[in-house]
Amino acid sequence: MGENALASFSQTGVFGILSMVISLGCILLSWWALQNLKLDLIIRHPQSPQGKMLHVLLAIVLGHFVAKFMLDYIGWSQLLRMGF
Repeated sequence: MGENALASFSQTGVFGILSMVISLGCILLSWWALQNLKLDLIIRHPQSPQGKMLHVLLAIVLGHFVAKFMLDYIGWSQLLRMGF
């Protein structure tokens, strides 16, 4: 394995770990933010298993979009470095 291939593999691994940490952090942040949402206004039984599952799914979807934006922003900032 060449030195360039090893460096590329290492960078890919670091970016993978960074992506996972940012994604999980954004999902947890979304979960925390959604705790303030009054789901009982739009759901019949918010304490039911279905209501709780909807809360989890909303946190995952919202966290995914926020994490994707943050990771895209990091990627864009890395591309700027190559432009100058």
